[in-house]
Amino acid sequence: MPNALMQFADPADVALGGVLGEALTANALGRLSRFIVDEHSPAIALFHPKHREQNYEGDWYGEHAGKWLYAAARAAHRSGDRDLRENVRQVADFLVGVQTPEGYLGTYALDRRFTRKQQPPLRTWDGAPSLRTWDIWTHSYLILGLLEVHKYFPDEKYVGAAGRIGELCWRALTLGEIDITELGNHFGMSATVLLDPAVELYFATGDKLYLELATRIVEQAEARPELRLISQALAGADAAEIATGKAYQLCWNLVGLAKLYRATGDERYASVVTRLWESIREHHLTLGGGPWGGVGHRSREVFNHPSVFSPHAYVETCSVLAWLQLNRELLTITGEARYAEEIERTAYNDLLGAAAPNGEDWCYYQFPNGKRVHTTYWRCCKSSGAMALEELSAIAYAKQGQSLCVNLLGPGHATLANEAAGRVRLEQITNYPFDGRVRLRVDPEHSASFGLRVRIPSWAGRVDATINGASIPGIGAREFLAVNREWRSGDELVLNIPLQSQIHQRASFSVQESRAPDGAPVAQEVMHYDYLALTHGPLVFATPLIDGFKSAETLLMHRDSLEQAVEVVNAPSGPELRLHSQGRKPLTFTPYFATGGRQDGAWRLTWMQVSWSDPA
Repeated sequence: MPNALMQFADPADVALGGVLGEALTANALGRLSRFIVDEHSPAIALFHPKHREQNYEGDWYGEHAGKWLYAAARAAHRSGDRDLRENVRQVADFLVGVQTPEGYLGTYALDRRFTRKQQPPLRTWDGAPSLRTWDIWTHSYLILGLLEVHKYFPDEKYVGAAGRIGELCWRALTLGEIDITELGNHFGMSATVLLDPAVELYFATGDKLYLELATRIVEQAEARPELRLISQALAGADAAEIATGKAYQLCWNLVGLAKLYRATGDERYASVVTRLWESIREHHLTLGGGPWGGVGHRSREVFNHPSVFSPHAYVETCSVLAWLQLNRELLTITGEARYAEEIERTAYNDLLGAAAPNGEDWCYYQFPNGKRVHTTYWRCCKSSGAMALEELSAIAYAKQGQSLCVNLLGPGHATLANEAAGRVRLEQITNYPFDGRVRLRVDPEHSASFGLRVRIPSWAGRVDATINGASIPGIGAREFLAVNREWRSGDELVLNIPLQSQIHQRASFSVQESRAPDGAPVAQEVMHYDYLALTHGPLVFATPLIDGFKSAETLLMHRDSLEQAVEVVNAPSGPELRLHSQGRKPLTFTPYFATGGRQDGAWRLTWMQVSWSDPA
C-alpha cells in the first residue's frame, strides 16, 4: 500500500492472551453476539423502509449498524465463529436489500436526508443546523462496515453497496451544491468524518471518483471559517482550537487525513496529522491515554484549553476508539514505536477501564477521579468500545519489509509470513503488563535470516535482553529493538523490563488577568492545587473510596522523600502499590482498569491532592 511502512497481521493469525485476550473473548460472546443478531434487532430495524419514511427525529442511532458490522466481521474472521459469521452476512444482506437505487442507505425520511438542500437553518452553539441530522455520520460507518465484511467474507454486493453510498455523496457534494459542513454539528466535523470511508473506498476499488470525493471534503472543510482543519493546524493551532475541539470527531477527521496522505503523498496532510497528534499527546490525554475534556465547556466531550487540568475531566469511550485508530494510521505510515506505545497505553488503561468483564456493559464516560457508571442500551460508546477492542489483534504484530514486528507486549502468539523463512510463529510467554519478563519464542518454518523488531517501552529504564542466553548490548527505550540474524525453530529472545513505579505531578490552577492603571497587563494566580498519581510499568493505578466513603483526600507529603513513599506489594491478582504519607495509614492502589472489581458504581481515584510539608 502506498506510503505505508508497516503491514499489520491478519487478525485470524493472532491470538492475544492475558487481560486483552479475555476482553476480546468477552466482547465476541457478549456485545457482538447479542446486541445484533438479524434484521429484526432494534439497531437494524431502524433501516426498514417503513421506519425511515417516518423518521424526522434527526437521531444518530443508525451508526450502530456500521460499527457492529466492522467489529463483528473482524471477530467472526478472527475466531472462526460460524454463528457470528452468519449473523454478519444476514444483516449485511438485509442492508444491501433496503438500499435505494440511487444509493441511499440511511434511516431518515426523504426531506430530511443529506441529499436535500435545506433552507438556511438557525444555528446552535456548536455550529449545527437546528434541524440537523446524523445522516452522513451513519453512512460513513456503513461504508466502513460493509467494506470490512467484504474484506473477510468477499462478495461484490457488499463493496458495491458501499460504493453506491460513496457515489451518492459525490453527487451531492459536487453536483448538488451541498456543503458538507452544513450536514453535521461541531462546525461540520460530524459530517467531514466521511473523509475516512471515502479514502477506504478508493483503497478498495482504485476508483479515483472516491479520491475526488475525499479532496472535495477537505476543500469544503477549509472553506468553513470555524473549521479550516488544514490551515489552522499548519499555523500551529492547538487541538482545542479546531472548530469546537470535539475530541471524537477531530480524531476521526485526522484518521481520514492520514489515509488521504497515504493515497496522495501530499506532505501537508502528514504534517497536519502529526502536529495535532503532538498537541493531543502533550496536552489532552489522561494518564491512561484517553482523550479528555469537558472542563469549562458546554460539551463534556470537547478538549479543554491546553493549560487546564482537572482529575474530574471526561473521557468518552468513542474518543478512545478514534485516538487508537489515529495511532494505528500513524504507526502504519511511519513505523515509529511511539504510536504503538500510545495504543498499548490506551488499551491497558482507559479502554479496558471502560469495559465490563461480561463483554456487554461499557462506560460512556469515565474519569481519572470518579464513579464508574455503565451506560444504557442505545449509547454510542458501547459499539465504539467493541470496535476498539477488535482493532488490537491486527496491530499487535506486523511486518515492516521482511522484518517481523512485535508492537504490543503481552501474552499471545501470531503467525506471519516471511519470504525466506516461510510461516514464522512468534509467541510471547509473559505475565505482562503485571510483570516485565517477556520470553519471545521464534519458530520459523525454515531456518533463515530475517529481522525481528520488538518495541521497548519509553518508561523502561535498564532493559536486559538475551538470545538463547547470549546478552544483547545497547538496548534503548522508546524504540524497537532490532535483531537481524539467522533464526531457527525454538530460538528465544528474552526481555527483562523493570516495571518501575513512577509518581506523576500535575497542578490545577486559575489565573485572573486584568490591567493596571497604566495599561500594563497584570496576571494573578487565584487558585492552585497540586496533585500526584502513580503508574507502574504501562499501568495507571487507582484507589477506591478512601477509608470506604471519601471521594477525595489531601495527603501530606515531603518532596525530598517521594520516591520512598511508594511500596510495591506482590498480591495474588498482581502488583499493588502502597502510598505512604504523613499522618495517615497508607493507601492501597490497584490497576485503574480493575479498581473496584470493574463493577457498576465502583469509584476510582487516580489523582491525590497533595499538601507539601517542606517549602517549594
